[in-house]
Amino acid sequence: MKAAVVLAGCGVFDGAEIHEAVMTLYAIDKTGDTYQIFAPNVKQHHVINHITGEAMNESRNVLTEAARIARGRIKALTEYRVADFDALIFPGGFGVAKNLCTYAFDGTDCSVDRVLEAAIRDTHRAGKPIGALCISPVLITRVLGDVTVTIGDDASTVADITAMGGRHETKRHGEVSVDRKNRIVSTPCYMLDSTISDIAHDAEALISAIKEMVEKR
Repeated sequence: MKAAVVLAGCGVFDGAEIHEAVMTLYAIDKTGDTYQIFAPNVKQHHVINHITGEAMNESRNVLTEAARIARGRIKALTEYRVADFDALIFPGGFGVAKNLCTYAFDGTDCSVDRVLEAAIRDTHRAGKPIGALCISPVLITRVLGDVTVTIGDDASTVADITAMGGRHETKRHGEVSVDRKNRIVSTPCYMLDSTISDIAHDAEALISAIKEMVEKR
């Protein structure tokens, strides 16, 4: 399996959640599979001081920041081609709701980065699996609508998923929601109280389910 992994920057409060990103990459590598990391080449919504939680007077680029996690081996999302990959995967982090879409600010009326929306729709149309960790199922639901996902058990986010036309399944750590019709796999991660071991278990469960889909196609 060759997976495309999309990152929303670097850092839980304004980019990709680093533990989720790294554990996802590790889970893919652990099974003997490969990945290519992508990120949109766009301005980050804002920069958060991860010690104080306050916004900083800085401007950063999502692709440049995500390259920190990728150790420089990253491509702009405009280079993603569905035919080159078996699955498309989204770790979480507030960057998903701030940089990939505007859910953090606009809720169910959020807009989605146009390049990203095209990547999701093209992947779905090709019948290839899409994986979503943590808050990322909100993004997938906003684009595709009638899908089944999990974000754990947060009532307000569950209500928003329903309002956007999706269905929610409550899942715990190590569990995944599998929408076989739409070929979407999701897992809660830091939407629940978590340790880094919990995140590893969630990522491994998600990659295992996606790999099964790929092999049975």
